[in-house]
Amino acid sequence: ILLVLVLLFPACPGDLLALPRSDCIAAEQLCLSDAACNVTYRTLEDCALAKTRVLPLDHDSRVRCLNAELTLGNSSLLHCKCHRRMKRQEHCLRVFWTVHSSMTDGYFNLETSPYENPANEEHWKTDYNKLAALLSDATNPCLKATHVCNLSKKCVRLRTEYASICTKGAGSEDTCDRRKCHRGLRNFFEKVSEDFTRRILFCPCQDELCGERRRKTIVPDCSFHSNTKPNCLWLLDSCLEDHICKSRLADFQQNCQPADMSPDGCSQHNHAACLQAYMGMIGTPMTPNYVSNSSVEVSLWCTCESSGNQKEKCDQILGMFESNRCLGKHQSFRRIRETAQHREIPILLISRSYSALLLRIVLSSPAVSP
Repeated sequence: ILLVLVLLFPACPGDLLALPRSDCIAAEQLCLSDAACNVTYRTLEDCALAKTRVLPLDHDSRVRCLNAELTLGNSSLLHCKCHRRMKRQEHCLRVFWTVHSSMTDGYFNLETSPYENPANEEHWKTDYNKLAALLSDATNPCLKATHVCNLSKKCVRLRTEYASICTKGAGSEDTCDRRKCHRGLRNFFEKVSEDFTRRILFCPCQDELCGERRRKTIVPDCSFHSNTKPNCLWLLDSCLEDHICKSRLADFQQNCQPADMSPDGCSQHNHAACLQAYMGMIGTPMTPNYVSNSSVEVSLWCTCESSGNQKEKCDQILGMFESNRCLGKHQSFRRIRETAQHREIPILLISRSYSALLLRIVLSSPAVSP
């Protein structure tokens, strides 16, 4: 059908790419099949490549790149998106940033996420009775979440895989392969159902023993800590050089944008999408984590000392995680037990099907010491 449409319509970038294509890989293939669009796209590829170099583009080059992006007009290539769990995701993201290279000119100009279909808030809720029963029986919710993960072959396999990689030489920069560790973490959070991953990462703790298990979920000695804290500006630069990290950061900025007047603290009014975006940051150069065993506060492993005249920008980067009202709503996990006691509106962020499964396991399994 697409081939027939291509033959019927004139070979113009705007007309050709106006065909409904949401997948950036498919949109790229369609563009490359058209001579005019191909030339425009190759120009944008050169522009994207030039921006990875140390020297900035000169005025004429910037104008040429901007004109090439404007030539695409309202085409589907300019508006294409990528799926969070798609195959060839990195290729898809490369296409997205090729046609949106002007979005990366500033530190905080990544407000448009390359991903589509954020999490639905309703999918992350369950009813009061299951929530109350679950909490009354689970003395260590993080341990119980691990037990449920063990029921899934994929969950236990990928969790064991990243744990093995990340614990090998953890705590020693000479032997810990952080890049492989991050890849293993991304593999786990991308391929395992969120019914398992979000429960492991956001398990509600009442004591430090549980909090320690939660904090160590990502094996922070390898994936998070280093002997010295880098500057947050350097951390951001490292992220912007990587298509996956840059995309996850854009998704995080879009879905975790705080709003003081919003009831859930989020400008998008979708707290579940913010938590999903937070999970997407795990396994990138800007991997966040819990700061202690007794707190639900999260942060990046970086500092703003010696930032000079860029101190304000650096504080903004750190503030996206440390003082983000939208992201901070996950602290309500700590108050779930109080919510159950007072019979307020349930807020646990897991699906009904997973809640039923977890409840059965909790009620049937014997107590296990950590």
